[in-house]
Amino acid sequence: MRTCSARPDGTAQIRGGDEAPCLHGCVQFYQQPQGVLVVANVSGLPQDGGPGFCALHIHEGGSCTGDNFSGTGSHYNPTGAPHPNHAGDLPPLLSCRGRAHLSVLTDRFSVRDVIGRSVVIHSGPDDFHSQPSGNSGNKIACGVIRPT
Repeated sequence: MRTCSARPDGTAQIRGGDEAPCLHGCVQFYQQPQGVLVVANVSGLPQDGGPGFCALHIHEGGSCTGDNFSGTGSHYNPTGAPHPNHAGDLPPLLSCRGRAHLSVLTDRFSVRDVIGRSVVIHSGPDDFHSQPSGNSGNKIACGVIRPT
């Protein structure tokens, strides 16, 4: 497996919207023989005394424009699976004083599959049950996945 010092195959620069203007970071995608290593580093997550979890998803759309990042569309779900089995469903971010790091290996997609799509951070935790998207709150940050 590659190390984090290797050049990623895809990167999304994350920026917050009106609800979280200070939120920023990077999500990197490393193609591995076993799947894709997704590494997220963000800061400026809301610290409103809530549960400290923010949902992280890959969305179909490749634009971070529009009201509430409407250009991102729905979760990336090429097989039509129920939530939380969408290819774009990722583990939540756990805020520690507004910062979060996540590293996860997934075999639900290849880097090639998600280039041009978006990574979205939501205002709340994913309940891993509600359809179609886990009742995870508003889209508060977004980044488009670009090849590197």
